[in-house]
Amino acid sequence: MGKETYRRFDPWRAAPVVEESRKTVMGGHYFTVDQVSYDSRDIGHFDRYILHKNNGDSVGVIGLTDDGLIPLIEQYRVAVHRWTLEIPAGHAIKAAERPTDVARRKLIEEVGYTASHLTQFCRFINTPSYSTQYTALFFASGLTPASPQDAPEELRSSVRYFTPEEAYKMVVNGTILDAKSIIAIQRVYESPNHMVQD
Repeated sequence: MGKETYRRFDPWRAAPVVEESRKTVMGGHYFTVDQVSYDSRDIGHFDRYILHKNNGDSVGVIGLTDDGLIPLIEQYRVAVHRWTLEIPAGHAIKAAERPTDVARRKLIEEVGYTASHLTQFCRFINTPSYSTQYTALFFASGLTPASPQDAPEELRSSVRYFTPEEAYKMVVNGTILDAKSIIAIQRVYESPNHMVQD
């Protein structure tokens, strides 16, 4: 088989299916689940459950301290029954909360820092086979410790600090498995000078 393709990639070309009906079967604060009926010329009628993310993008934020360390949060994730190391991340509390606001809030709440600069460097679809969820990733620089009332001291015991090289090695050896954290750590490791604003 040759390496030539018969057409250029076009993500917006006509869909091979027609949506026939849709109904919400479950709703929650962060997500809504719809049952959607489709018809396809090739395979006929079929149903899918589609997960919708409420209140905009999920947000992740990776930062570098003045001494070149990445703060990661250690937390237990019940869905996978394991502890993880992750960049600070979360969702909008209200629909009007912007992704940059979420990034600033989660940086304070989860690792106890404020940032003088926030730059969005990536946006990706989490699981396009069944979800509409996007995640926006931000780089935080000019970090300073947040006030104790904004970031309680007891949360700090869950914060771990790593150089970009150490974090990257944990991605490679499978210690860090969280997708948003893998993407962010690889980006900082590969080109840290392009992430920092002057």
